[in-house]
Order: sequence, then structure tokens, then C-alpha cells
Amino acid sequence: MQTNCACLLSMWAVFFFLFLFGRGCMNYMFPASYAWGNFSVLAVGIWAIVQRDSLDAIMMFLTGLLLTVLTDVIHISVFYPTNKYLTDLKRFSIGMAIFSLLLKPVSCYLVYQMYRERGGE
Repeated sequence: MQTNCACLLSMWAVFFFLFLFGRGCMNYMFPASYAWGNFSVLAVGIWAIVQRDSLDAIMMFLTGLLLTVLTDVIHISVFYPTNKYLTDLKRFSIGMAIFSLLLKPVSCYLVYQMYRERGGE
């Protein structure tokens, strides 16, 4: 079961971060902190998937995901442009960022299940 969850989580991470998050960053509408925060969580996530016996890595990944949910809400709400400056590319980038934000609870659930499989409470 652990390998199934790890495989599912790794496929989800590739889809989620490289496709959805990458599309949200493609317009340079958000500040660099948006990209750096999410890419650092991606790096911790790769570490957590590779190091199969570490509970600390999974907890850091879960904490990072929950923290990026909060920071993504702040970034999207603060840097959302007005209708006058909303081009199709900006609309697509914001849509992908919002879709990425909506799917982060699924990632949190998968990471939590992986944490429980590794012996966490």
C-alpha cells in the first residue's frame, strides 16, 4: 500500500506542480515569492517521496503545503488585476493559479495518508 500511495503522490506532484503551477507562473503577474514558495515546497516534496522512512520530511511537506494554501490566497487576492488590464493570458494564468489552489487540499490529503502509512499518528 505504501508504494501505491507513493507512486500516486509522485504522479500527482508532477501533474500538479509542473502543469498547473507552471501555468500560473507563466505571466509574471505574481511576485517572485509566489514561485519561490511553491517551488521550495516542491523540492521538499521530492525529498519526502524519495526518503521513504522519514516522518520529518513528510511533516515538512504537509506543513509547507498548508502554508502555501494561505500564501496563495493572499497572492491571488492582492495581485488580481482590474478588468481594464485583464488580458486573455492573465485570465488563463489566474485561472490556473486558482485551480491549483483548489486542488491543494487533495495533495494535503494524499500527503497525510502517506504520513499515516509511515507510522504517524
